[in-house]
Amino acid sequence: MDNEKLKQFIVPILIVVVAFIAAVYLGMKLAANVQDIIGYKNDIAAKEQLLVEKKAQLEKYIAQEAAEAKKIAEEASKSKPFYKPAASGMNTEAIIQGEFAEILQLIRANKIKVRTIKYEYDPQDDAFVKGAGGKYKVARLNMEMIATYSSYNNFLKELYKHDHFLDIQSVEIVPYKKNKQILLINFKLKLYAQDLVN
Repeated sequence: MDNEKLKQFIVPILIVVVAFIAAVYLGMKLAANVQDIIGYKNDIAAKEQLLVEKKAQLEKYIAQEAAEAKKIAEEASKSKPFYKPAASGMNTEAIIQGEFAEILQLIRANKIKVRTIKYEYDPQDDAFVKGAGGKYKVARLNMEMIATYSSYNNFLKELYKHDHFLDIQSVEIVPYKKNKQILLINFKLKLYAQDLVN
């Protein structure tokens, strides 16, 4: 009789046990899902913060690029023009002569002595001669000069301020053996002029 009374409760007990196991299982799944959701929210928050930082960094780079472009534009507007002779239709030597006279004036003004000057007009290895030889005239000067430190320094400063485009190719400076305050200078310079005919 006791077994018969127990048999009546077996089904409800099994249902309660299965419901308890299902509740525990669902609770564990729910806890895991809640943890996953919290993890996803934390990831999203971290990625949103990273996105804000990257946007700020991008804006900084855009501002830097704009400032750099502005600087380049300002430098381009400050670039020196080519020397233009008063008359047109002359040969290279005549066109460059005016520009060369200005350089000689700077040399004289700074009390620099010139031992020798070698000229080469329209050198074939020059980019302007190769690309636009008819439009630009070029003179390569190789000058051997004697100067003091201060006079050569002043000459370079004034040459930097010179109104027209020129190219200092190389400078070799050796102190004079008998007097170290005097410099022996090998100075290579290219002068450019725009031919008004072309």
